[in-house]
Amino acid sequence: MTLENISLTYRVTPVLRDINWQIQPGEQWAIVGRNSAGKSSLANIIAGSAKHYVGRCTIDNHARTRGLAYVCFEQQRTLIERDKKLDDSEFRPDAADPGTTVRNAISGGQQLSNDSLEWIERLGIAHILDRGIRFVSTGEARKTLLAQAICQTPGLLILDTPTDGLDKRSQQTMKEALSFLLGKPDPAILLYRDIKNLPEGITHLLVLDEGNILTQGPKQEVLARADVQAVFAHAKYQLVGLPIDTQRQDYSRDDALILNNVSVRYGDTTILNDVNWHMGKQQHTLLAGPNGSGKTTLLSLITGDNPKAYGQDITVFGVKRGSGESVWDIKRCFGVVDSASHLNFPPRQKTLHVVISGFYDSQGLYQKPTDGQVRQAKAWMQSFGVADLIETEFDTLSFGQQRIILLARAMVKQPKMLILDEPTLGLDAVHTHQLLNAIDHVANAGHTQLIFVSHSVGEYPKCINQCLEFVSHDSGYQLVCRDLAPGELP
Repeated sequence: MTLENISLTYRVTPVLRDINWQIQPGEQWAIVGRNSAGKSSLANIIAGSAKHYVGRCTIDNHARTRGLAYVCFEQQRTLIERDKKLDDSEFRPDAADPGTTVRNAISGGQQLSNDSLEWIERLGIAHILDRGIRFVSTGEARKTLLAQAICQTPGLLILDTPTDGLDKRSQQTMKEALSFLLGKPDPAILLYRDIKNLPEGITHLLVLDEGNILTQGPKQEVLARADVQAVFAHAKYQLVGLPIDTQRQDYSRDDALILNNVSVRYGDTTILNDVNWHMGKQQHTLLAGPNGSGKTTLLSLITGDNPKAYGQDITVFGVKRGSGESVWDIKRCFGVVDSASHLNFPPRQKTLHVVISGFYDSQGLYQKPTDGQVRQAKAWMQSFGVADLIETEFDTLSFGQQRIILLARAMVKQPKMLILDEPTLGLDAVHTHQLLNAIDHVANAGHTQLIFVSHSVGEYPKCINQCLEFVSHDSGYQLVCRDLAPGELP
C-alpha cells in the first residue's frame, strides 16, 4: 500500500496535510496520535469510505482482491442505526426484535465455519451468539465486530483502538488475539491514541500530530525520539471555573439510592439477582465489573429506562419507584454519558444544539431553547475547552471530542446524579486527565453525586468513596459493595 501527497479538508478545516507513506511486505504498522490528529480520517481514506481527498492511495492487488475490513465504533453505530430502522417489535408476539444477532453479524447469515468458531471461542463470545448486537455490552460488540472482520479473511485489516471498552480480562484476550494476527503474513494497521501498551507484533509506527506526519519508521527508533514523547506527555491543564449554581435549593437531602433484593431476568437468563445497594448523600461510586456482568442493566433501572424497575424495591432521592412519578420526573435527576446514547445520537446536529439538548433529555434539539439555556450551554463548553466547536456538526468530530461534548450535555441541567459509563472511552491521555479533573471539580462543589463506570485501573476520579463491584459467583455475578476511607483505593 502506498499513499502519495494525501491531503484532506473538511469544509475549510485541514484534516490531513501531505501524507506520504508506504507499507512494505512483512511490516505491521500502528498509526498513533492524540484526539483529532487525523488517524480515523486516514483510515477512512485507506478503507475507501472517504472519497473527497487530494493525492493518491494505491492498494496492492492482493489486498484489493481479498478486500479491506475496518473495525471501529462508527461501524457499530451504523449497524445499530440499520437495526433500529428495521425494528418490527410492534408486530411480533413477544414485542421484541433482536435485530442482527451476534451469530448473523459474524457469519453473514450462513453456517459458522470452523475458523469462525475458533475465533468465537478465542474472543470469548460464544455465550452471546443469539443476542441482538444492540443488546450486548460495548466490549462484547467490539469483539463481535473483530470476529466478523477476521472471518472475512481480508487482505488488509484496520483496527481502531481494539482494546477500547474491554474489561481487564477481555483486554488480555484481545492482546493475545492481536499477537496471533500480527504474526501472520497478512498486513494489519492498528490505530492508537497513545504510545503505551502497543502490541509487540507492531514493527513500525506512523505518528500524526494535528494532521501532519511527525515521524515514521521502525517502532523502537520512533519511540526513542524526544518530540514523539513530548506529543503524548500530560499537558498541564488549567481548569476553568465551572458554571455551577451554588444557590440552587432543589438538591436532595435524602440518600441517593436504595435498592433492596432487586432482580432482572429475561426469559431463562438472569442478569441481576437479589441486588442490595445503599448510596448515601455524599457518596460517589465506582461501578466495576466484566463486560456483560449487568452494569448497564443496573444503571437503566436507576434512570427509568428499564421497565423492569417497576414493582421492585428501588428508592431514588427519597422517591420510591412506582409511587406515581413520571419518566421525566426520574430523568430530571440524572445526567448521563454512555456508549448507547453516544452511538444513537442523530447525525447533522450542531455541537451547541447537542449540549442544549441535555436540558430536555432528548437525542437532539427539537425546540427553540431559551437565551439562558444557550448561555449555560456555551459556559459549560468553555469550561471543558471545546468552545471553538460550537458551530461544528457533532458527527464530524473525533470520538474523543464527542465524549467531552456529551459530558457538557450531561451537566447543563446540573443534575443531582451524574452517571458516567466509561466516559474516558475514546480519549487520549491528556484529555482523560482533563476530564477526570473536571469531574472531580463537579463532585467537590457538593451538589452532584457521581456513579463512574470504568474497566481501566487508575482511570477514575479522586472523589470516589464507594466501590460497587460485580464479581464472578457460581453461574453468574454477585454485587459487592464497600465504602472507602479517605485516600483508600477502590
